[in-house]
Amino acid sequence: MTRLSRDDVVKAVDRADDVTIAQIIGTGATAEELAEAQAWLANDEPMINDLRPLAQGRVRELVDILSELEEEEEEDGVEPRSAPAAGN
Repeated sequence: MTRLSRDDVVKAVDRADDVTIAQIIGTGATAEELAEAQAWLANDEPMINDLRPLAQGRVRELVDILSELEEEEEEDGVEPRSAPAAGN
């Protein structure tokens, strides 16, 4: 599994600024981990019901970064858009 590149993040995370992109890359995460973090944000209840353990490690870091990005978009009055999962 290879670490995320800038292009990977830009494709997967709509409206990410350079700081957010750098934070995501700085976690050392893979595309699969980014996709899992996005899935947690979009569908936390079904994932819990599927008895998946709560996000940990790099996935947890990504969830925190992506959550902050969504909060900023909501504060700015921008409707957060779903982006395709990383690796798709």
